[in-house]
Amino acid sequence: MEITNDSSPRAVSRTAEGRVAAGRAFAWLLVLGGGAGLIASWGITLDKIKLLYDPNYTPGCSINSVVSCSDIMASDQASVFGFPNSMLGLVAYGIVVCVGVSLLAGGRFRRWYWLTLHAGTLFGIGFCTWLQFESLYRINAVCLWCCLAWIATTVLFWYMTSFNFRHGVLPVPGWVKVFFSEFAWALPVLHIGIIAILILVRWWDFWTS
Repeated sequence: MEITNDSSPRAVSRTAEGRVAAGRAFAWLLVLGGGAGLIASWGITLDKIKLLYDPNYTPGCSINSVVSCSDIMASDQASVFGFPNSMLGLVAYGIVVCVGVSLLAGGRFRRWYWLTLHAGTLFGIGFCTWLQFESLYRINAVCLWCCLAWIATTVLFWYMTSFNFRHGVLPVPGWVKVFFSEFAWALPVLHIGIIAILILVRWWDFWTS
């Protein structure tokens, strides 16, 4: 068994049975990222419930005609699967937090477990990307809670991808491992920066008026 005491996100332990354990930094990233998404989902869910009781209720994150959670919550896109998207977030982000806590407790997981978690983050980033397009170009509004969930999902996806690449859960060329070992932070920063630029450009006249 090979064990590393490195606390960076690159730290990993692999047992003879093929189970892999991440370092504490990566575990905390899952806990904090999942927690941020959980808070966003909980905030949206509470506001949605209040809107059901009182159609005239204005969520605290509805600031103006652009930053308007009310418009987002009232849209068809907010309930793609027949129930509020935030309820899906409560489950998904809760799972991520549980995985992070399990790693902090010394948990080690087999390859299929990491691949399943990676698939979940891939679905999450794909779903968020679609919601971002709908929000900017169909609903014509953004939600601050949603933005928090988008950021959390983006960070979780790229660091989960980095983890699986660097530790052989997904086979990739050596240069890919080196890139993700040194610049794992770059892709989530670039991704979030692009989203911010799209939001800025979409309502440029509004922001500058």
